[in-house]
Amino acid sequence: MPNFKPYNYNQDAMVVINFQEQLQPRTFEYTLHHLIDNYVDLSAFYDKYKNDSGGRSAYDPAILLKVVLFAYSKGITSSREIQWQCEHNIIFKALSCDSVPHFTSIASFVSSYPDAIESVFEQVLMVCDQEGLLGKELFAIDGCKMSSNASKAHSGTFKELEQKQVKIRKKIRHCLSEHKKLDGRKPAERERKQRLEQMNKTLEQHFEKIDRFLKTQAPRMGQGKKPKEVKSNITDNESAKMTTSKGTIQGYNGIAAVDKKHQIIVEAQAFGEGQETHTLKPILDGINKRYRNAGVAPEILADEVIVTADTGFSSESNNEMLRKECINAYIPDNQFRARDKAFAKQKEKHGKRHQDTVKGVKPIFPASEFKLNKRSKTCVCPAGNEMLLYREERVSEGKRKLHFEGRLTDCRSCPLKNQCMRNPASADTRDGHGRQVSFTWTNGKTATDWMKKRVDSVEGKTIYSHRMSVVEPVFGNIGTNKRLNRFSLRGKRKVQGQWQMFCLVHNIEKLMNYGAIH
Repeated sequence: MPNFKPYNYNQDAMVVINFQEQLQPRTFEYTLHHLIDNYVDLSAFYDKYKNDSGGRSAYDPAILLKVVLFAYSKGITSSREIQWQCEHNIIFKALSCDSVPHFTSIASFVSSYPDAIESVFEQVLMVCDQEGLLGKELFAIDGCKMSSNASKAHSGTFKELEQKQVKIRKKIRHCLSEHKKLDGRKPAERERKQRLEQMNKTLEQHFEKIDRFLKTQAPRMGQGKKPKEVKSNITDNESAKMTTSKGTIQGYNGIAAVDKKHQIIVEAQAFGEGQETHTLKPILDGINKRYRNAGVAPEILADEVIVTADTGFSSESNNEMLRKECINAYIPDNQFRARDKAFAKQKEKHGKRHQDTVKGVKPIFPASEFKLNKRSKTCVCPAGNEMLLYREERVSEGKRKLHFEGRLTDCRSCPLKNQCMRNPASADTRDGHGRQVSFTWTNGKTATDWMKKRVDSVEGKTIYSHRMSVVEPVFGNIGTNKRLNRFSLRGKRKVQGQWQMFCLVHNIEKLMNYGAIH
């Protein structure tokens, strides 16, 4: 048997270390430490402290910022876990100079200084510019939907919340009834009685929370010309229910604008709405503000900088804004791929309409099977019968919508009505109607037509092809590599501060890899 030196992991040791020596160059912790100590002004944090003339000494914001950002770089967002790391992890000890902030101090720091965090984000962006990491040629914009510290079960319109109240009241009455039946029974029923008391207490708290919300808040309205009521949330009413590829979540949409050269995030904002169309203007204004504050350019987007974004940001109002402000943007509509011949085979393979694949929805002839003559405003159905134009609607300037309906006499005797109508029997009734179909018609001069020409050009397709390679890896790094895929705060301002801290981790990592601060 070979003779090895004995070892035992379960033992303590007194080790003399130098904290500065633990922060080795070309590491994230060294770049973070050097950046905050030498390049970032933290005076924006100091205004919140009122202990200059007395009171207990506080942890320096530089220490807390280093600890939190380093924890985020490791995918750690729990303040209790960060406290534990400061007690046991040598790199955390080096960054905090062997201080151990309480988890409540860490949580308070993360949630209480959104404006100061924005100041740090802006200063780090200036450092990136000084290091030559910003190309200022192309910005790609996209969003990343993340869950927040709010339950989607507590969401609903005011009517739905009122209905939920009624259900909770019925459950409370049932608990009280069951509890009354157990009065005077054997001690063996005492445990069940206690469970009913606890359940009743929880239900009453939930009822009061909904009742207080309904009495103090107003219905939340969506965006658009004809805003409709959207679901409120009694825990965090600034968050929203959002549909993602992984299901429905209650959270925020983190929007980021990314510079092409080294994928530096130049603007980051969080929005409590799933739709992205109304977020484009604030993001573009934010980009101009960042560069104006940095002294780079008063209006960076007016200097022929290219802006790209996906179809979620496309709308007539956004295109009109881009054209009016002379912004060199390429934002395709949702029919961009359908017009591209390069995707013709893909369309044949995957071109089934959504309604054809939904269980229980009968597939019928799509509008593309109907022949429209825009000049004469006439429409011919697949059976060759001319349809009636029963309404012409003005959607916006230069944009019309034409609504057609088949004649009842034609639809009743049509051999194709089973393929054309979801409910063919409706054509045989006295109050029935024929097949209805609508088309959007423009004069070719709308802002959307202007954008279509740009993105459909050879230059436009080439420019837009860069969008995914610029912005998608950034979200992959933040969400997958760093595991920063959930907001732990409530309220738009606090969540935006945390989103900017997530983005700070990404930008500092870029400084480590490509800048001189490493």
